[in-house]
Amino acid sequence: MTWWPIGASLFASSEGSGLFIGLAGSGAAGGLAVAGFEWNATYVLLALAWVFVPIYVSSEIITMPEYIQKRYGGQRICMYLSVLSLLLSVFTKISTDLYAGALFVHICLGWSFYLCTLLMLAVTALYTIAGGLAAVIYTDALQTLIMVVGAVILSVKAFDQIGGYEHLATAYARAIPSRIVANTTCHLPREDAMHMFRDPYTGDLPWTGMTFGLTIMATWYWCTDQVIVQRSLSARDLNHAKAGSILASYLKMLPMCLIIMPGMISRALFPDDVGCVMPSECLRACGAEIGCSNIAYPKLVMELLPTGLRGLMVAVMMAALMSSLTSIFNSSSTLFTMDIWRRLRPRAGERELLLVGRLVIVVLLSVSVAWIPVLQGSDGGQVFIYMQSVTSSLAPPVTAVFVLGIFWQRANEQGAFWGLMVGLAVGAARLVLEFLYPALPCGNVDTRPAILGSIHYLHFAVALFTLSGAVVVTGSLLTPPPPAAQIQNLTWWTLAKDRPPRAKTGDTQKQAFWARVCGINAILLMCVNIFLYAYFA
Repeated sequence: MTWWPIGASLFASSEGSGLFIGLAGSGAAGGLAVAGFEWNATYVLLALAWVFVPIYVSSEIITMPEYIQKRYGGQRICMYLSVLSLLLSVFTKISTDLYAGALFVHICLGWSFYLCTLLMLAVTALYTIAGGLAAVIYTDALQTLIMVVGAVILSVKAFDQIGGYEHLATAYARAIPSRIVANTTCHLPREDAMHMFRDPYTGDLPWTGMTFGLTIMATWYWCTDQVIVQRSLSARDLNHAKAGSILASYLKMLPMCLIIMPGMISRALFPDDVGCVMPSECLRACGAEIGCSNIAYPKLVMELLPTGLRGLMVAVMMAALMSSLTSIFNSSSTLFTMDIWRRLRPRAGERELLLVGRLVIVVLLSVSVAWIPVLQGSDGGQVFIYMQSVTSSLAPPVTAVFVLGIFWQRANEQGAFWGLMVGLAVGAARLVLEFLYPALPCGNVDTRPAILGSIHYLHFAVALFTLSGAVVVTGSLLTPPPPAAQIQNLTWWTLAKDRPPRAKTGDTQKQAFWARVCGINAILLMCVNIFLYAYFA
C-alpha cells in the first residue's frame, strides 16, 4: 500500500465515533488538556515507523503474538497476551462503543437508555449476520470522510454561536449551571481550562503524567497493537510506512479544533445539561448521576446542524459504531478460538470452533452490557478518561516487555513472563479498587484509598512500567540468556542490515531521496507539534 491510505487508516482506526463522544465530553469537563492524548501520538507514530516497523520487517512476522513467540519462545506469554486482548476488548472497546451508541440514540430520540442499548445489540447482530465484515472494509473510509466533513461544519457553526475563538475562554468560564450544590466549587469550569500543561499535584491531567505516563500507554497502543501495526506493515516499503505515520500525525492535530473545542462550546451553550452537577439534574439530562459531559457532542449535533445533515451525521456515527463492534466481535472470536481454544483442544473440529466462537461473542456481549452501569459511574462520568484509566492499569507491563525485548538482547522468556505477571497483579489490584470505590458525585467527601486519591492514573502507569521492567531485568539476569540464534533479526542490535528493500522498484537513489524527504518532514512535524504545545501551554 502507498503512504496516504496508510496514514488515513491509522487516523481512522483511532478516531471512531465513540472517541468523538469521549474527547468532546472530556473537553467539556476539563478544557483543552485532553488534546495531549492526540498530540502525544506524533512521537510514538514516528517511533513506530523509524524503530518498530524495521524490526518487525526484519523478523518477518505478520502478527504481534508471532513476534513475541519468536523473540522470547514458549507459549505462556502469547496465551496471556491473547487473554489480555479479550479483557481490554470488553472493558475499553465493546462496552464503550455500546455506551456511546446508546447515548447518541438516547439524546437524539429521547428513548430509555437501556432500550437504546438493546436496540444497538439487535442492529449489530443483524449487521454481523448480513456480512458486516465486508461492509466494514467498504464503508470505513467513506464514514470517516463524512464524519470529518460533518465535524468541520459543526465546528464552524459552534464557533459562530459564541462569536469566534477569541470568545471561547470567556464563554467557557461562564458555563455555570443554574442549579448547583451549595458550598462546593465543582460546578465551576477549571481555571486552567485553556492550558495544556497543568500542575503535577493538583491538575486533572498533570503535565508529568501526560509526558511520561501517556507515552508508555501510547507506545502500547500505536507500536504493539495488531490492528495498528498491521496497517504500517502493509506499506510498499519503509518510506511509505514513514510517510503514513507523518500524515497520521498531522491528522491527529485536528481533534483539538474539530472535537475538543466544540465540546467546550457545548458546555458554554448548554450548561444546565452538559455541565450539570446536581444528581437529579444529571439524571434528567443523560440518565447518570455523576455527570453528563459525555452528551456534549450529540447535543451539539442535535441543536446546531440542519435537519438533513443532522440525520446524515447520526446515521454515519451509528454505522461507524456498528462497523467497530462487528470488527471487534470477529477479531475477538477468532482470537479466542485460534489462540486459546485450539491450544486447550488441539483436535477440535471446524464445527466446534464455530460454535465456540459464537458463544464467545455472546459472553463478551453479556459481560459488556452488565459493565455499562460501572462505566457510567467511573471517572466522573467521562468515558474517554475511563478508557485511559483502564489502559494505564493493564498496558504498561506489555510495553515494558516489548521495549526491553527490542532494545535489550539479554531479556528472556522467564523474565518477561514474570514481569507481565507482577505487572498484572499490581495493575489489576488498582483496577479493582477503582471499580469498588468510584468517583463520588459533587459535594461528597473523597474517602477512597490513597492509591486512588493520591496517585494519578498516568503517574501509576509510570510506576507500573518501571516495576514490570525491573522484574523483567531481574528475572532475565537470574536465568540463562536467550541463544544468539533466537534473537537474530529480532532486536534493534541484531537487525538484518542486508535484507533487500521491500519496494517493487529497487532504485537505490530514489529510495535514499525519499528517505531524506521523510526525515525532513518528520523534523518539520515535530517543530509544528512543539509550537502547538508551547502556544497552548
